[in-house]
Parts: sequence; C-alpha cells; structure tokens
Amino acid sequence: MKTQAAVLWEPGQPWQIEELELDPPKHGEVLLQLAASGMCHSDEHVRDGSLPLEYYPFIGGHEGAGVVLEVGPGVTSVEKGDHVALGFIPACGRCRQCATGQSSICDLGAHLLEGWQISDGTARHHVRGKDAAIQCLIGTFSPYTVVNEASCVKITKDIPLDKAALVGCGVTTGWGSSVYAAGVQAGETVVVIGMGGVGCGAVQGAALAGARHVVVVDPSEFKREQAKIFGATHTAASIDEALPLLQDLTWGQLADKVLITVANASGRIIAPAMSLVAKGGTCVHVSVGDVTQNDVDLNLFDLTAMRKTLKGAWFGNANIRFDIPHLLRLYMEGQLKLDEMITRTYTLDQINDGYEAMRKAENVRGVIMYS
Repeated sequence: MKTQAAVLWEPGQPWQIEELELDPPKHGEVLLQLAASGMCHSDEHVRDGSLPLEYYPFIGGHEGAGVVLEVGPGVTSVEKGDHVALGFIPACGRCRQCATGQSSICDLGAHLLEGWQISDGTARHHVRGKDAAIQCLIGTFSPYTVVNEASCVKITKDIPLDKAALVGCGVTTGWGSSVYAAGVQAGETVVVIGMGGVGCGAVQGAALAGARHVVVVDPSEFKREQAKIFGATHTAASIDEALPLLQDLTWGQLADKVLITVANASGRIIAPAMSLVAKGGTCVHVSVGDVTQNDVDLNLFDLTAMRKTLKGAWFGNANIRFDIPHLLRLYMEGQLKLDEMITRTYTLDQINDGYEAMRKAENVRGVIMYS
C-alpha cells in the first residue's frame, strides 16, 4: 500500500514528507492504522545527530496507538480490529529480562536503532525505491506502519487512541522513573529536573505515590506554570535556585529523590543534581544525550560518605504489558492527566513546526493527529 511518512535523509536536516510504499505484514507482524503519534525528544536527538544512525532514509516516531488492519502468519496476541498502543521497546516475554519482570531491557531492545523488522532483519517500509529504517522498530511518523507483535499492547476500545499514544514512551518513562526506579514513598521530597513529556510523567508518578513536596526545576516559565497542573508543589528556574528552596522546605535535609529528565543529558549536570540529594537519598538519571559522551562531574567523597545512590532508568524500569494498560486505566479513572499534557496537535506535514515549538519550550507534548 502507499501512504506518507516523515523521513530523515541525514542528520541536521528537517523531516521531509515522502510517499511511503508499505509491504504487507510477514510472520509475527501486524499492519496498523495509527490515530496519532507523540512527538518525543528522542526523535529530535536522531534529527540533530546526537543519537547517530547507521542507515538512511529513516522514518521517525516511537509513540503511537491505532487499530489492527491485518495480521501476518503466527500472530497470536492481537487480531484484526483490535486497538493497540505501541511500546517503544518490544517485549518478547521469554528472555531472562522479561521473565524476571525487566522487559524494559528485553533482549529484542538490542535492535532498537537498527530499524529493521525483528522477524528477519529486512524492511517493510520503502521510500524513493530504497529500504527505510524505522525508529524503535515501529516508525509512528506515518498513518500506517508494519510492526512486530512484540511491540503491540492490546487495549480496550473505550480509551482515546491519541491519549494511548503517549504512554508508549514519555509518560511511562517518567512515571516509572518515580514509582519504580526511584521508589518514591509517601511523605518524601522529590525534585524533577526538566519538565518535558518525561518530566511531566515523573511529576505525576511522584504525586500519585504520595510525595509531600514535588519540586520542578526548569528554566522555562511556561513549563514551570504547567508543572503545577500535574502535581508540582514548588518550582525553581535552576538548580542553584532550587537548593535554598529545598533547604527551607526540608529543614536542611534536602531531597529524598532527584530525577534528571532534561531534554539533553550532559555529564555536567550530575554533580549539581547530586547536591540536591539528601543523605541516603537517590538520584535517577533518565535523560538521553550524546552517545559518545563519557565524562561525568561527580564528587566521589560526597557519593560515598553521604551514602547517596546514582542510578539509570530505561523506560522507567516499566513493563509494557502491565504498565501501559495500568496507566491508561488510571487515566480513564481521572487519576492520570494525559489530555492536559497535549499542548498542541499537528498534522504530519506540520512536524517541523512541532519540533521547533519543542526546541523553544512552548510545548509540554505535541501530538501528530492522523484521524
């Protein structure tokens, strides 16, 4: 079938809308008609070259939800007409990580940036006569896509698909980073550094876990104001500004948990973030940055003597087959705010406008609507 897709031909260039030739699904694969795609900052990392690729053309997008149009041979988890949300990390359910409740690091995730179908390592997407790789094996910057069933999570048909798209990456990453990776407990003080889509999920996770104080640090006045909608009790424009605020709020004890959810990760942020962590507290690094960066600023004496913990989290340490339906049920029950996260919606041909708004900190989350 023929459709359209937002395609990247080389790093540093804008997304281009191209005609897409899409093959039928093969063994273990599913053809989807998507209703919407979230516009996550990770696709911006690909566009600006900080997350390098080995192959172009490349179809972006890794937050999506839609309806199953066709299933290939051997598919057992979904059928034609089912509604599904896509997890940006596939989960096989059989590897050691999946079997121990760590599907966010499923073995299939090793193929995320290769862009080819898991089943046979070939392409179903073709642009200008060339095979096209797809972001996170799903390529949601197109109204139609073919994916492996390992990326599909069946959801109930009462859930709005544009909201379901958001939990495939950003919301769940942030929420899980608070609830699972940081293990936020009732009554604790939590700092979230960075108020994009992931930060918004982290704020809501901390608030739902019962945190006493949720302090958001972001230089954008717009995002600091938005943070209060999602459960932030206090805000600061910088880490330097947050420190005396925390000292006052906690009688000098500082934050039990600090989450780094900035748009562009840098080793320079670690030491300042750790300065906000209380004795025995935890800092969780969630952000994605330049894959070649190895340098980190960290006071090792403070880390050891104050018994602080610094850890990483991937997809919030969540599990797609449990946490995606779980968060969507919280949304349907009015406990998780997804409608409020969508600052603006765009058509596919407005994708570069949407990412420009992200770069200017004018969006919490932009969403591409297909239907």
